[in-house]
Amino acid sequence: MINIYDDINKLEASLRQTDQFANVKDAIESVKADPEALALFQSFRKIQLSLQEKQMQGEEISGEEIEYAQKTAQLAQTNEKIFHMLQAEMALSQMIEEINRVLLKPVQEMYEGI
Repeated sequence: MINIYDDINKLEASLRQTDQFANVKDAIESVKADPEALALFQSFRKIQLSLQEKQMQGEEISGEEIEYAQKTAQLAQTNEKIFHMLQAEMALSQMIEEINRVLLKPVQEMYEGI
């Protein structure tokens, strides 16, 4: 019988060797090395997580909170290092989405024709 966990561990090791992963890692290090970029990203991330937590708990998010989050996101994206990191993260996410599509293909095929 096949041990799928061996294969997924190999995939995880391969993911770490991709250009997309390396680009995200380098971009994160660049943000961490810049105190201004780091503080701005940490603020952006804190707001993002706070709003996600509220949403998951079914709490209402005020218009002021949304506006503040949007302004912080815009400010963060004007920082070249943060912008580069977000671009690199997006490329990695696209690759992971494609991997997910391939992994789920057999399951989707089983449901075709029902």
